[in-house]
Amino acid sequence: MEFNLRDYQKEVVQPALRGYNVIIWLPTGSGKTRAAVYVVRNHLEKKTKAKVAVLVNKIHLVDQHFNKEFQPFLKDKFKVVAISGDSEEKMFFSHVVKENDVIICTAQILENALSNMEEEKHVELSDFSLLVFDECHHTHKESVYNKIMTRYLEMKLNRNGSLPQILGLTASPGTGGNTSFEKAKEHILQICANLDAMGIMSPEINFEELQENVPQPIKKYDVTEERPEDPFGDVLKEMMKMIGRYLNHPNLPHELGSQIYEQAVVELEKTGAVAGDRKMRVCAIHLRKYNDSLMINDTVRMIDALSFLDEFFQKEKEKKRLLDGHDDFVFQVYEDYQPILSELAKVPDFENPKLEKLEKILLTKFQASKESRGIIFTKTRMSTYCLADWIKKNRKLQETGIKVSNLTGSGISNQTKHMTQNEQRDVIAKFRQGDLNLLVATSVAEEGLDIKECNVVVRYGLMTNEIAMVQARGRARAEDSVYSVVAKQGGKELRREFTNERLEELTKQVIKDIQQMPKEEYREKIKELQMESVLSRKLKMEENERKRQVFKPTEVIIYCRNCTTAVCFGSDMRLIENMHHVNINPDFKIYYERSGGNVPIPKKFEDWEPGPAIKCANCGQEWGMEMIYKSVTLPILSIKKFVVEMLNKEKSEKKSYRQWKDVPFTIEEFDYVDYCQNNFPEVPFDSA
Repeated sequence: MEFNLRDYQKEVVQPALRGYNVIIWLPTGSGKTRAAVYVVRNHLEKKTKAKVAVLVNKIHLVDQHFNKEFQPFLKDKFKVVAISGDSEEKMFFSHVVKENDVIICTAQILENALSNMEEEKHVELSDFSLLVFDECHHTHKESVYNKIMTRYLEMKLNRNGSLPQILGLTASPGTGGNTSFEKAKEHILQICANLDAMGIMSPEINFEELQENVPQPIKKYDVTEERPEDPFGDVLKEMMKMIGRYLNHPNLPHELGSQIYEQAVVELEKTGAVAGDRKMRVCAIHLRKYNDSLMINDTVRMIDALSFLDEFFQKEKEKKRLLDGHDDFVFQVYEDYQPILSELAKVPDFENPKLEKLEKILLTKFQASKESRGIIFTKTRMSTYCLADWIKKNRKLQETGIKVSNLTGSGISNQTKHMTQNEQRDVIAKFRQGDLNLLVATSVAEEGLDIKECNVVVRYGLMTNEIAMVQARGRARAEDSVYSVVAKQGGKELRREFTNERLEELTKQVIKDIQQMPKEEYREKIKELQMESVLSRKLKMEENERKRQVFKPTEVIIYCRNCTTAVCFGSDMRLIENMHHVNINPDFKIYYERSGGNVPIPKKFEDWEPGPAIKCANCGQEWGMEMIYKSVTLPILSIKKFVVEMLNKEKSEKKSYRQWKDVPFTIEEFDYVDYCQNNFPEVPFDSA
């Protein structure tokens, strides 16, 4: 395949062609990836024993980069392979690296291989001669990109082994949420330091060519007024007030249906769980669900908000047992008001005005051309399903030939069904081929999704940062494209969009300033930031290790979060593959029940497979799932479903944790042989 770069692309790759570490900063749709392919090919042709890893942060980008960019332009001379979470090749990653010239994978797969000491999986950074970081603005804090680059920096500062060249690609490094010039500059310099970049490359000589070849969409603010009447929302608020009066808690916020209220009831639930106060915990859980329902009502249809609550209460009835009068009260409130909500949801006069605005935008584009293609970005997975359902049932929109599907992340969520990687691939392929012409997506589609025919992009009631704004806008690539912001007049979403525009301009000013820094000053600043970063990480690791040793595992008791039954000790827990926290006490099975069939997980695992979900035998609280590890069944526990009590001579306290890594005691690695010998003595075992 013929390989031609535009002049602005040739300009920005020059330092990378000479072997320097750089960040290429180009707008979305300007050919950053094509420029990277050019650098990779040049690197493979000129460097002996060259080996390249192209790292992405979204699963669907693995296939996109392989099929559209790297494989077509490299297959004549080089071996290219794509590996994602459901690829069997990841189980033999070391062998795959040896056998291929270019490996395209999610960054997590490389990080896992760097950590795993098994011969068939382990690799070193020194096995590669070039690392390409797609969407490299993610190289900060605790991101997987930064974990990989922290290894690199430690090797560099310790002068330990050969280091690969680094190439970063981004459309917007962002300001890190900073609004001042100096703070924003510090943020972008930190990204440069993290990537060990000698500079940020953007077109100067050929800037006009860039502007000519990357047209920007027309931006529109489609602003709606408040609902004239919202009796459905008013009834939800009255139900919340009833529960609030029953709880009689003085510090509940007045802003019902807001993020502030959600944060308050999340903390209230945590307080109730730790204190063993079921009244507080039960009320907090239900108040959060009503708050979610108010926000759904504000985003999509009344019927969607009602369906959300109906599903929640149905699941609660199926899974949990009503333990006391507090459960009776919250269920009775819903049973009393559900028929009223159901009737109100049928009245079209009370419907969401944002939907009417969205309908006009879509009609304008899809009536004008049967070739139109669009993406609607919305906040939650639930709203993608609701909006797609609304579009399918809207007669006017269907008459224009709209063929819609939702596109969401593959991570498992309690709120809504996740998409498998194969389902994501299928939707994206159909959109590319024209079998679908409209996607309703979460942020999974913001970065990198390359559909040049896309001529309408809508940000629907979103509050995100300037990077997300730039990325979403960049999906509109066709001529005469429209980028629309649908938001409520005077609302936070609208104010955030204006702020994002200012931050985008601030980013440009800061990058220009960094590019003009004297070379020696820049190098000294980068070195200083790198030293601080490595030192800070070491201190944090030491602090985390110290925290994990505050209590002995035998001094820790773990309780069901819902019914406060003590179910195990910390010493009953073990860690498998540095990821799965299992209970190895054979008596633990009396405390839980299995629920349903095997949990569907859209990935293949080498040594284990999922079993059924598990729940508390006393109250029905979900706890986690069983895993079948090398033919041994073990319960995996989700720490956020429990309360942990630590006690010794000095102190005693109860706490709630979201992640196992934060608990203040050490969890031993699971010893498979020892477990089998202790629990299956009848099985002959040859220790020789």
